[in-house]
Amino acid sequence: MIPVLRFFYRGYIFLFHGRCYSWIVKHIPFFKPLYETRINESPIKFNQWFTHKILGNNSGPYWPIHHTSIVSGSWRNIYVGVDAAPGISGGCYIQAMGKIYIDDYTQIAPNVGLISSNHFMLDIRKHVINEIRIGKYCRIGMGSIILPGVVLGDFTTVSAGSIVTRSFPQGYCVISGNPAKIVQDYSQNDSIKMKFVKYKNLFEYNGFIPSSEFNDFRKNHLNV
Repeated sequence: MIPVLRFFYRGYIFLFHGRCYSWIVKHIPFFKPLYETRINESPIKFNQWFTHKILGNNSGPYWPIHHTSIVSGSWRNIYVGVDAAPGISGGCYIQAMGKIYIDDYTQIAPNVGLISSNHFMLDIRKHVINEIRIGKYCRIGMGSIILPGVVLGDFTTVSAGSIVTRSFPQGYCVISGNPAKIVQDYSQNDSIKMKFVKYKNLFEYNGFIPSSEFNDFRKNHLNV
């Protein structure tokens, strides 16, 4: 029994940790996202790719999701920008009864909640549906909750544990607390705003999809 296990273990190491794996992910189109996103802020990792593409878990959403994160409502209501992946970190809850827009290069930490609808107070069987819009290059800290109707402008940082109940569309700020308020505001300081870096990845992907193909995918499959 032990020699058999040793054989399969060596095969696993050869395929997924050695030169064979490097060759596969570089040259076979089906695997290319693993190689081309490897240095991104939200890289597509083998275990997430395998769980999604092969095992079929979280098979609806078009971006990598941690096995402990949940997308409820409809994944078709979620726009995921370049190198953005809500739920790629563990413990996130993405409630997409309403539409959710997450723009390019925005990163979301573990245990974050994005809530696009609330129960109607007078009849809790009904929902009041709204939208969430998060701009580019934002950072949503661990344990934060973004509530329906919130708009966050580019370069908004949400401190860990914050509850965001209203919009900060101007961006270029740090918000914190319950309810979240501005603790640092650079939106009116042009000299500092110029220092914020609008970087681009060498290979751009919207989830598992090359960005060059995303507009067609969006038109055919999404509601956003």
